[in-house]
Amino acid sequence: MRDFTTDKDLTQGHVLTVDKPYGWTSSDVVRKIRYLLRSAGYRKIKVGHAGTLDPLATGVLIICIGKATKSADALQAEEKEYLASIRLGATTASFDLEHPVDATYPTEHITADMVNEALKSMCGTQEQVPPIFSAKQIDGRRAYDYAREGEQVEIKPNIITIHSATAVEMSLPDLVVDIVCSKGTYIRSFARDLGVALDSGGHLTALRRVRSGNYTLDDAYTIEQIEEILRPVQPQFKDTTSKKNISPHASHTEGE
Repeated sequence: MRDFTTDKDLTQGHVLTVDKPYGWTSSDVVRKIRYLLRSAGYRKIKVGHAGTLDPLATGVLIICIGKATKSADALQAEEKEYLASIRLGATTASFDLEHPVDATYPTEHITADMVNEALKSMCGTQEQVPPIFSAKQIDGRRAYDYAREGEQVEIKPNIITIHSATAVEMSLPDLVVDIVCSKGTYIRSFARDLGVALDSGGHLTALRRVRSGNYTLDDAYTIEQIEEILRPVQPQFKDTTSKKNISPHASHTEGE
């Protein structure tokens, strides 16, 4: 685990790896850490994330603190690795468990060999259509805004690369796939596309990011661990130019 401590001036830059909790948006995590830092004496400090995770996903979320926020774009561009739990034979509007099943399909014809061949065929550089329930920008609005209003819009595909996709568990119609991919890949769309490739349906039932660039779960702190580090310790280096307070909690919003 990479050390996170208040023994140094965090305003000079620190990259913190967080194990994002289920149900939290990436922005929730940023707000929480900013609040904890300010409570610990860093009254004015920049905090941002490098690579969004959906609220229903968990795992590696890179948080940039202080001058490290200048590296956020470069860190976000690194390849990612996920463990994706996928259920075949059913679809949902959001391609995950955020919405109920809207259609079911047969799965009796699907074999392990077929799944492995389909996964192999899905590797490489390709166009991928993001979910309509996503934060994708369309004419200045988020795609999920259109979806919630029932408005049909065209979503342009992203160019992404699937470096590898390997089934690590399989108990059909459920499987867990280890996916190594480029920035901008929607694993929910991958689950949908896998179902199509198998002449069935598919949706994501769980997602855990295990790596982002060189940062892994072994480096990650839970929110509770971060609270323990920051709350009892007052840092040696403080910025007291601002006494502005922020709320320790923010409502969950859609994230991609």
